[in-house]
Amino acid sequence: MDLPETIRRRLEDLSRNVFVDQSQAPSKERRTSSAHDRRVLSSLPLQMSLFFNMWFFPLWWISETVMLHLKYSALPDYYKFILVTVLILMTGIEAIRLYLGYVGNMHEKVAELAGFWLLSILLQLPQILFQLFNEGILIQPLERGVHIVLALFILTQAVVGFVALRDLVRHTESQFHLHQFD
Repeated sequence: MDLPETIRRRLEDLSRNVFVDQSQAPSKERRTSSAHDRRVLSSLPLQMSLFFNMWFFPLWWISETVMLHLKYSALPDYYKFILVTVLILMTGIEAIRLYLGYVGNMHEKVAELAGFWLLSILLQLPQILFQLFNEGILIQPLERGVHIVLALFILTQAVVGFVALRDLVRHTESQFHLHQFD
């Protein structure tokens, strides 16, 4: 059951005055806006996935590096070049992607969250799927396992990130339209 709007507003004002550091209190313009404007839009599922991915990625990198070292001599020259390039690209892109996802989600920034989502869909997903399904690179069981886990992280983050981005854009758009009338 939802609380009436007047009670909800008073409870929010009370909690803001008691629990929020007044040195970081919102400006007067922000205080006069409606209670609906101050809801948190950060996605908890996305943040949890980013957190676990941040801890899993070094394990993925170590296992991928060890497996590449073990099978390097058995690979054709073009796969050697491709796999080393993919490993370097994925390392750099993943660091940037996780940072953008964290900043975009926690600070509710559309540009950063959109960058995170695009890096996930356009760069990381194709690379991990290449490593997961191309049998020419002599996939080892450990590699298959860690690639599946990383692919699941990326797919989950792409779906949940899309929903979070859509909600954030809708909210930002409504705020823009409301501020036009002030």
